[in-house]
Amino acid sequence: MSSVNIDWSKLGFNYQPIAQRYVANYKDGKWGKGGLTDDPNVVLNECAGILQYCQEVFEGLKAYKTKDGRTVTFRPDQNAKRMIDSAKRLEMPPVSEEMFMEAVDEVVRANKDYIPPFETGGALYLRPYLFATGPVIGVKPSDEYQFRLFGTPVGSYFKNGVKPITICVSDFDRAAPHGTGHIKAGLNYAMSLHAYITAHKNGFDENMYLDPASRTYVEETGGANFLFVKKDGTLVTPKSDSILPSITRRSLISIATDMLGMKVEHRPVKFSEVSEFAEAGLCGTAAVICPVGKVVDHGKEICIPSGMEEMGPVLTKLYKTLRGIQMGEIEGPEGWIHEVK
Repeated sequence: MSSVNIDWSKLGFNYQPIAQRYVANYKDGKWGKGGLTDDPNVVLNECAGILQYCQEVFEGLKAYKTKDGRTVTFRPDQNAKRMIDSAKRLEMPPVSEEMFMEAVDEVVRANKDYIPPFETGGALYLRPYLFATGPVIGVKPSDEYQFRLFGTPVGSYFKNGVKPITICVSDFDRAAPHGTGHIKAGLNYAMSLHAYITAHKNGFDENMYLDPASRTYVEETGGANFLFVKKDGTLVTPKSDSILPSITRRSLISIATDMLGMKVEHRPVKFSEVSEFAEAGLCGTAAVICPVGKVVDHGKEICIPSGMEEMGPVLTKLYKTLRGIQMGEIEGPEGWIHEVK
């Protein structure tokens, strides 16, 4: 029995502290040994590099209870690899894949009581992050860093039912050409906040960002990749050097190709094509797939044929297959499910 007093039915996507988190420090050119702590607070020098020049990268993944009672995470090795790429782009010392996996396992193991039961559809959301702690006043990389990983229990994304969203074409650019759009850095998300709030004030759920160079091609939203389905059932995903390489998207492409026998196109997608697709959605860790029913381009409405009532049939099949793999109900590709014992 869980010793944690949580009403699982009321979980949203909000932070609530758990018992233990992982911390490791980088100093004198090397990473020290990491370990667990019960202290949720971070103590920083006033001149720390993260506060002055935004050296920070992060990841997001979930730990679940499967139907047969196992505790698992989904493809954490891919999060580790992406975080290494992100750190290198911001001139930060990467955390090894081994340390990353150790942090995931130790935090999940120490906080199993905070993982929502299988039947709730919830999960323990895990947030690994790496940031500059050493004082820096001149513009340059810091000499000292900290890697941390904490978790927070979250509810089912669709606990009130799946409802397609309405998004708008943004007047803002998410990332610069040849910039940092392809890495998971906090600064990218800070840049998207004004556009996100503006969209909400105008009655939209999210933004569709177009490529910053020509504003011709679809890129992504502030925090998710796009999925489109052609009338013949072909899955289409936008390709661009400015798009964050979503682990969920890559997993869905693999499922579509290898398990469901679908045709897949991963290529640049012109905005002018959007009106021709039968289904549209966003994919990411939080929702897996969130359907899009309408795209509004400065007053001009593009209504996706699958409509505003429910997720389209092709995206539904992809969603159910990936969720089934994550929850232990469907056998997935080897290595996708990492059990924490």
